[in-house]
Amino acid sequence: MIVGIGIDRIRVDRVAGLLERHPRRARRRLFSEEEREACEGRPCPAEGYAARFAAKEAFLKALGTGWSGGIGWREISVSTGSNGRPYLRLSGEASRRLRGAGGRRTHLSFTHEGDAAVAVVVIEG
Repeated sequence: MIVGIGIDRIRVDRVAGLLERHPRRARRRLFSEEEREACEGRPCPAEGYAARFAAKEAFLKALGTGWSGGIGWREISVSTGSNGRPYLRLSGEASRRLRGAGGRRTHLSFTHEGDAAVAVVVIEG
């Protein structure tokens, strides 16, 4: 059973600007160490960061809470499986909220090209 679906689109230049204005602070506040390592190894780190930011927003939309309710940015982290497939790693309040909403599993797809990154999250119960 589908519990929720969320989608988000963000401009890559918006994320690039944030990372330029607050290089260390923004990376550490918004992204897990695993996410930072994945993005910094890319030719255009801002694309990777934008896709992960969109994934976090899409999850919250699927959950139906937005950023209210005490979920921290790093409690939603994008990981990559051995097959290259992205997935969400949830912790803390994000994990509790997922279970509270009847969610047992999440599905993530994202893409980035040129000026935009888009992510879709489906929560399965």
